[in-house]
Amino acid sequence: MKRILVVCTANVCRSPMIAALLRNRFVRAGLGDRVHIASSGIYALVGEPADPAGVRLLAERGIDLSGHRATALDEEELRLADLILVSEEAHRQAIFYRSPQALHKVWLLTELNRGDGDLPDPYGEGEQAYRRVLAQIDAILDEGWPRLLRQLDLA
Repeated sequence: MKRILVVCTANVCRSPMIAALLRNRFVRAGLGDRVHIASSGIYALVGEPADPAGVRLLAERGIDLSGHRATALDEEELRLADLILVSEEAHRQAIFYRSPQALHKVWLLTELNRGDGDLPDPYGEGEQAYRRVLAQIDAILDEGWPRLLRQLDLA
């Protein structure tokens, strides 16, 4: 089984949404039993639920994020992951300082579709900011899906 770890800052906005969207895509592609997806935060708000705006927007798509609770990034997750997707370059740098041997597995999310920018953090910015970030995530995953499957040897 392939393992994807999705990382953001607090693990209440971007990474849980990305992880949930990825799980949904893998299930729809008939690959749900071949990939394990987890999320965590560099400075996680441990035990906190996903932001209500993200929960609401994903629920509109039939994706339940209500049970998510933030977890802190740990060395075991980094070691076990086949691919680590980060929301910002600062997250990649934080992982490098914690676990330099994991750096070869770390991709900025936007690199899936050959981009290079950070994914904005919608925390505290209201539902419209979440909608914009969700649209960006969708576009990245739509375009980057074939590359992601190849990277995981699932294509």
